[in-house]
Amino acid sequence: MAAKGGALVLRRLTKHYPNMAAVDGIDLEIAAGEFLTLLGPSGSGKTTTLMMVAGFTPPTAGDVLLDGSSIAGLAPERRNIGVVFQNYALFPHMSIADNIAFPLKMRGMARPAIAAKVEAALGLVQLSGLGGRRPRQLSVGQQQRVALARALVFEPGLLLMDEPLGALDKKLREDMQFELKRLHGELGVTIVYVTHDQEEALTLSDRIALMNAGRIEQLGRAEDLYERPVSRFVAEFIGESNLLDGRVEAGWFTTPDGIRAPVAARADGAVLLMLRPEKVVLAPESATDGLAGTVSELVYGGDFTRYRVAVGAATLTAKIANSRAPFRPAVGASVRVLWHPGDECIIPK
Repeated sequence: MAAKGGALVLRRLTKHYPNMAAVDGIDLEIAAGEFLTLLGPSGSGKTTTLMMVAGFTPPTAGDVLLDGSSIAGLAPERRNIGVVFQNYALFPHMSIADNIAFPLKMRGMARPAIAAKVEAALGLVQLSGLGGRRPRQLSVGQQQRVALARALVFEPGLLLMDEPLGALDKKLREDMQFELKRLHGELGVTIVYVTHDQEEALTLSDRIALMNAGRIEQLGRAEDLYERPVSRFVAEFIGESNLLDGRVEAGWFTTPDGIRAPVAARADGAVLLMLRPEKVVLAPESATDGLAGTVSELVYGGDFTRYRVAVGAATLTAKIANSRAPFRPAVGASVRVLWHPGDECIIPK
């Protein structure tokens, strides 16, 4: 099989319902061969966006272009797009081979060519020799691979995936993430992937479009969203974070209750300071730098320990790797809370 990725462009794509805007005029360009994830909470508009691209939901306004041509007016079967759903939608009365062959038969392909393509698709998803079985005879993970093979067998330029790993347990989900990365690298197909699982998005994606209330809140690489969120919503949704409201003046951050720390920010004014727990360092009370605090809680997590530290009116979380933590304070201990200037992210208000 040799798929080639198609370039996808969404122009002011909109879906309004009587009492809400499910998708509110989004613009998005996805390069050929890119793996882009639509990430967000329930109701953010990510699945509605995917369904408009697939043709299952008509847009209220806007356009969808694939390789420069508008497909917004085409029926789903004429868009030449592969789609994988969370429930896989396999035909229970058909064999695995017939399930995979179905889109080829709908396209009027000759039987010998169908047989060859089905065999190649089974090999691609590592299910060779299982074509004669029925879906109920396969594990959930194998069924997911069959759905993926069916979506790829006609070599689409664009593959849409809506929460495809949601029904799998944690170990199998992680295995399938590696499988998807392998297939994406091998085929070069453009993938638009929908999930609410931030870890999955960070693992799989070339870029992530984080959606909120029908709009794209931030678009960028996983590192961009994690290290440099542009809003409180992004900082709270992606990963774990310490958030402090305050002001920056002359390189110092100050909260309303007097917490004061040096920062790398150049601009002055009202800001939100975000600090990831793994960037926090705990030192003995005798240290001369940092903020005075008291350990209020600790949870052992195997490779790390999570500390909750009361600092003034705020509570900060520190995630300390156990392999290199010579200082292990107990609950109730007085500590100093430090971080390197520049490890924080300053979000202007």
